[in-house]
Amino acid sequence: MKYDAADLRVEVLGASHDRAVFACGVESLDRYLKTQASQDARRRANAVFVMVEIVSPTVIVGYFSLCATSLSPGDLPEAARKFVPRYPLVSATLLARLAIARERQGEGLGGILLARALRMAWESAGSVGSCMVVVDAIDEGAVSFYAAHGFSRLGETLRLAIAMRRIGELLAGDAR
Repeated sequence: MKYDAADLRVEVLGASHDRAVFACGVESLDRYLKTQASQDARRRANAVFVMVEIVSPTVIVGYFSLCATSLSPGDLPEAARKFVPRYPLVSATLLARLAIARERQGEGLGGILLARALRMAWESAGSVGSCMVVVDAIDEGAVSFYAAHGFSRLGETLRLAIAMRRIGELLAGDAR
């Protein structure tokens, strides 16, 4: 079953969200949400957001976390280097985690959650300074997911990035 984004809400992780029952099938992502996410959010080490259905606001359907990071310009593809400042390190936003509950996978929710994460990264880029969103994919399946959504692989690694300029173009297209 596919859901419309109007049926869903993305909000900051809070005490009312039931983290204990969330399971996406990737142990490290499940463990993070259950044991570390609240602490990271309190310390402002990561911003953690959860997706819930409006009709079940305590049940976490998916989540993502964002934080600041930096890259060496040499880590970027040659074509991307002309769009970043000539500094020893380039500021970026790290999409550190993104997960959908196992029983909800295959419904298109990952794309909806990713779109929200990119919008949030775009909206904060002007105030914190970030010229791209970076993700470290967990496996080749995740690489394919991010590549299908406009990310480019950085070398032969599982790291991918999308320029803020490109996110802006995508968001402008949504506004039409």
